Amino acid sequence: MTQVVRLSSVLLLACAIAPCRAGATDAIRGAECAVWQREQSFARSVAEHDAAAFAEHLHPDAAFGVSGKPTRGREAITREWAGLIDGTALVLRWYPAVVTLGGDGRTAYSSGPALYEDPKTGATRIGRFGSVWQRGDDGVWRVLFDDGIPPQPADAGAVQRFRDGEGAACPAG
Repeated sequence: MTQVVRLSSVLLLACAIAPCRAGATDAIRGAECAVWQREQSFARSVAEHDAAAFAEHLHPDAAFGVSGKPTRGREAITREWAGLIDGTALVLRWYPAVVTLGGDGRTAYSSGPALYEDPKTGATRIGRFGSVWQRGDDGVWRVLFDDGIPPQPADAGAVQRFRDGEGAACPAG
């Protein structure tokens, strides 16, 4: 009888834990998809030449170009990116391919391809970005750190592969 009680207790405990794990996994996926959508919104702010929307995606103390000499602060980054936001210096498009939630539930990492097009020559290059996001007390995800790898010249096939990936929904898991 003692063994039956122990086995029942173990099964009851296992049944209680499994939904918690499933719920935690669902919460992680939900947060990752929220960052995924926020990353897409951030890219749209540049595509639509909306400097105010771009700035809203930045943490007030963000740092961009962290592998070199970083630009710090929302206002300084928005100023430095003005030619990218308005499309006169460079036409920049990107989208997430990976989003991972940090253990604290308030920090996430996103990464994906970036397409750089020179508006004067039409030359295209492909690179990758990496961003660290932080969820504020208001529940909004904002970029805290951003950097990328230097872009390389892109042929028509690489540009087409980039375009084929644009607009992808967050993977369900």
